[in-house]
Parts: sequence; structure tokens; C-alpha cells
Amino acid sequence: MLKRKVATLLAVGALTISLAACGDDSKDDSSSEDNAAPSTSASSAAGPFGAGCAGVPKEGEGSVEGMTDDPVATAASNNPLLTTLTKAVTEAGLVDTLNSAEALTVFAPADSAFAKIPEADFKALLADKDALAKALSYHVVAGKLSPEQLAGTHKTLVEGTELTVTGEGENFTVNGKSKVVCGNVQTANATVYVIDTLLEAPAS
Repeated sequence: MLKRKVATLLAVGALTISLAACGDDSKDDSSSEDNAAPSTSASSAAGPFGAGCAGVPKEGEGSVEGMTDDPVATAASNNPLLTTLTKAVTEAGLVDTLNSAEALTVFAPADSAFAKIPEADFKALLADKDALAKALSYHVVAGKLSPEQLAGTHKTLVEGTELTVTGEGENFTVNGKSKVVCGNVQTANATVYVIDTLLEAPAS
């Protein structure tokens, strides 16, 4: 009889501990969600937008679906809209930095954006690794920003600098002149907004 009572008490105690643990886990999960960086859980389902997305392949690694499997620098290298950006990122030595980051938003200049720069100026920029890295890092902010979170001022990866996005819905402009032509493109670790003009970091 005594053994039965002890067994019963032990079972009740184990159940109480188990329920308490479940309660704690739920609380921790809620807390971590509140403190998490901006995500794209709602907007990712909406998919990419913008006329420029017509230039993205319908299938393969460079397609919208294919890019979700790779980190951002690798995903960009497979996209025909971003061949010049890929070259610049490689020259700047930023491939590993971008690929290893947890969550980013990248304002990626399309090839047409680089074409607006005089060829001599672009070659000079490619030859200056530090200046190139700074120029490209100014196009990146921390956290995966959904279209609903995009408008506003955001800190870039260049210390002490910010960029400002205006607009709503599917029409956005960065720093007053760079238009988003293909937005809300997902990669494994970043949300990409392809822009038609390079951004200029403020003079330090």
C-alpha cells in the first residue's frame, strides 16, 4: 500500500514538473519573438513585386524560388539582374560577410544602375577595395524588412550612416531617387530589394 502511494505521488510530481516546463517554454518563445529582428513571415507569402521582376528567370537557381535556398551573395550571383553587383561584391571581399550574416535587407543595384556610372569612375571604384566595400555596405541594413516595414529610416552596415525609404504598397524610393524595381525577393538569410540607381553614402 505504501509503495502504491509513493508511486502515485511521484507520478503527480512528474506531471506537475512537465506542465511547468511547458509553460516556461511557451513564455520563452513569446519573449524571443518580441525581441527578434524584423522578419518577413507575412510578406514572404505575398511574394516579390515590381516590373523589374520580369527579368528574373522563371526556374533554376536564379529564379525567385531558387534564390530562397542560398545565402544572399550566392543567390545574387545566380540572378541575371545582378551580375555587376556580384562582381563588385567579390572584388570588395564581402561574399563571406554577406553569406554568413543571420538576417539582412539588401538594396541591390541592378546592372542598369551600375551602367549609369561612367566607366572610368566604376573602374576606379573597383580598384579601391576599401571604398568599394563601404559603398556596397551602405546598401545593406540589419534585419529582414518586409514591405510593411520598409518605409522609414534605417541604419546601414556603414557605421554612423542611415538611408531613408519612402512609399508604400509596391512603390518605394530609397534616398529620394533610387526606385525599387523588384522587391521582397527572399534568400536564405536576406530580403532583397533591387533598385535602379546606386545609393551614395554620406561623406565621412
